[in-house]
Amino acid sequence: MELTTLDYHTAGEPLRIVTSGLPDVRGESMLAKRRFMQENLDHYRRFLMLEPRGHADMYGAVLTEPVTSDGNVGVLFLHNQGYSTMCGHGIIALVTAGIEQSLFDIPDPERVCIDTPAGRITARANLGLDGKTESVSFLNVPSFVLLPDCKLEMEGRAVDASIAFGGAFYAYVDAGLFGLELVPSEVSRIIRLGREIKRLCNRQYAIRHPVGDADLNFLYGTIFVKPLGQVNRSRNVCVFADGELDRSPTGTGVSGRAAIHYARGELGLNETLEIESIIGTGFRVRCVEETTQGQYAAVVTEVTGSAHICGKQYFTLDERDSLREGFLLR
Repeated sequence: MELTTLDYHTAGEPLRIVTSGLPDVRGESMLAKRRFMQENLDHYRRFLMLEPRGHADMYGAVLTEPVTSDGNVGVLFLHNQGYSTMCGHGIIALVTAGIEQSLFDIPDPERVCIDTPAGRITARANLGLDGKTESVSFLNVPSFVLLPDCKLEMEGRAVDASIAFGGAFYAYVDAGLFGLELVPSEVSRIIRLGREIKRLCNRQYAIRHPVGDADLNFLYGTIFVKPLGQVNRSRNVCVFADGELDRSPTGTGVSGRAAIHYARGELGLNETLEIESIIGTGFRVRCVEETTQGQYAAVVTEVTGSAHICGKQYFTLDERDSLREGFLLR
């Protein structure tokens, strides 16, 4: 086994993009391609995401042929537990790498059409005077609030949560309920609480996308939210997959956040939210259009952030290696 990758980061969150060595990922739709990789090529995910080549918080992307007539590329997103349905930080890094490294054909940097398991993403590279990508903005799949008032019992207290979709489903919780400041010294506790909230929500509530494929019907993670004392400025920390902690503000997560605030009347069309990560990096998000998803009111969000290259990697496997499929320590 020999693979090459490009490693980028978006606001601190890694994206390992496979550039060669992976067999064709088959399927007529992106969800079908996702299932094919789960069932037939998962050892490649483990090889790249887990130790000793990756780590508990590694994240990756596999490029595929688009499944739409006007798509520029298809993409599957990988993590320590499996496969995402959409990833905002991944889109930002992918478009940046696509332009900088000519990964796929981009005739128009202002309109990059990307097929994901959650649906079509349309991105725009914001170029500087030197022609380099300063940031990327993308129009996400419709975001909506599924369950605005979830009630959980944790650590002897009542905890309110909202479940919203922004390309994946998340449970949103006020960090102040747990006395969290959402800073790096709290990482272990944030992960523990995030896992428990996800477990409780999955036990008590049915997660169903009103119009999407059944493969979208799962709670991806927990997002803790903390206001920062200014209007439209706050901090997000997301715990997803098997206890992964996002270093970025989470592109799909800020989309769900925007949908929650829009539904509450706290955010209007084209008003920008600035959302920080646990390390102080940021995304901007705004609602640009109203729409619906089945019986639910929804919004189309635009998310903006920046990505940077970390390195180019060549990975190989010694056939005698007993750890060929990797391992995971937290």
